[in-house]
Amino acid sequence: MLSRLPGPLPARHSARGLSLIELMVGVAVGLIVVSGAVNLFSTNLAATRRVQAETRLNQDLRAAADLVARDLRRAGYWGNAIQGTQAQGATATTVANPYRETSVNAGTLSYGFSRDATENNTLDDPERFGFRLQSGSVQMQTAAGVWQTVTDPNQVNVLAFTITPTTTTLGLGHLCPKACTTASATCPTVQVRRYDVQLQGRSVRYADMVRTLPLSVRVRNERLEGVCPA
Repeated sequence: MLSRLPGPLPARHSARGLSLIELMVGVAVGLIVVSGAVNLFSTNLAATRRVQAETRLNQDLRAAADLVARDLRRAGYWGNAIQGTQAQGATATTVANPYRETSVNAGTLSYGFSRDATENNTLDDPERFGFRLQSGSVQMQTAAGVWQTVTDPNQVNVLAFTITPTTTTLGLGHLCPKACTTASATCPTVQVRRYDVQLQGRSVRYADMVRTLPLSVRVRNERLEGVCPA
């Protein structure tokens, strides 16, 4: 019987895992990747929040400015305005517009306009309006002594609310049957009124985020003064 001749034994291949150094290098690389991703996410989130705060700041200032412009243009409206320029009846005289006064005092803008269904020629308490800066917010007067906040104090801190009136007086004496000039105290004139308003606000979240919004408002109802000479 033939016997198998002895020969070299086959080599044994040992199976081994990662070394400690390789494991540490892999963990370090993974941490670097995760850290970069977290940092990128955090940066994008912060930028998004800042953009949202800036948008909210601009929107609040714009909304307040639009409200001021739309309401102030109505100042001086009077349902019986014809009585201020033409006497009604043989023995009647002209009547001064009860809503003609518009004032700016200590940062508070005050004016009035008629809301009567039937004109009573009187400036009533529900017909008194205005705007002011109070405790970092713009407030609107909707009636005598009634104020409502129109900006969000949790988002915007209004730093300044300035109103600069500009009045241009034009003589109307040349239109009277008996002409007169502005040298006469009673000669009729018309006052064209414009108000330059500036709003400045700062974001509550970001102290370095400050925006300024200017606007110019022309009052539609000019103020008439004086009468034509007899």
